[in-house]
Amino acid sequence: MKFLILALCIAAASAAVVPLSADQASLVKSSWAQVKHSEVDILASIFTANPDIQARFPQFAGKDIDSIKDTGAFATHAGRIVGFFSEIVGLIGDQSNVPALYTLTEQLTASHKARGISTAQFGEFRASLVSYLSNHVSWGENVAAAWNVALDNFFFVLTSNY
Repeated sequence: MKFLILALCIAAASAAVVPLSADQASLVKSSWAQVKHSEVDILASIFTANPDIQARFPQFAGKDIDSIKDTGAFATHAGRIVGFFSEIVGLIGDQSNVPALYTLTEQLTASHKARGISTAQFGEFRASLVSYLSNHVSWGENVAAAWNVALDNFFFVLTSNY
């Protein structure tokens, strides 16, 4: 499974933006709805799988996940990250929202590039997010394919500005 996720991440780097079908957008939205309130668990999972990502957050660097995941600071930051993805997911599937999607993604790119976040770390984040989703939502080939298109689009825009 991890190899498949990594392969999907690598493939995304050379992809171009492909509009999601109505069915794909619906699958992404409905599966995201199953986990969007699990902010702390999502971020804890990403940090556990990627200590190098955790190390990029000064307030969490070098700390044991179990000792920080129940703190207000962790919950607040997890809420920001998951909230950002909730905003993106809420906009997909409507072509009139494409400019807003580009703007949000370009703002994220600029802020993270300025902090020295690498595209490889974004790839790790993606793989960990997909792993979390695949283990916590109703997941099948159709859902995986829909998320792959959505994330390919997101990461294409994100990495195009690096």
